[in-house]
Amino acid sequence: MIDVMYFAWVRERIGEPRERVETSAATVADLVEELKAREPRYEAAFADLSALRVALDQELSDFDAPLSGVREVAFFPPMTGG
Repeated sequence: MIDVMYFAWVRERIGEPRERVETSAATVADLVEELKAREPRYEAAFADLSALRVALDQELSDFDAPLSGVREVAFFPPMTGG
C-alpha cells in the first residue's frame, strides 16, 4: 500500500486530499497510468504530466522513478516564486 496525496488543483479535480492505494506499479509513471484508468476525474487530473511535479517520501522526484520501498507519493503543480 502507498499513501498518495494530491495538492492544489490536482486535489480539486480528484476530489480528495489523499488515499491509500494498492498498486503493482514499478514506477511513478506506472502508478499514474493505474490511477488514470480508474475514473475520468483521475484522467483529467493527470492529463498533462508536464504541469505536475511528484515527490516520493517528501523528496522531489521524477515520473520514471521506481516505487520500490516508497511509502508516500505526492502530486502537485510546480511551485511559483513571488
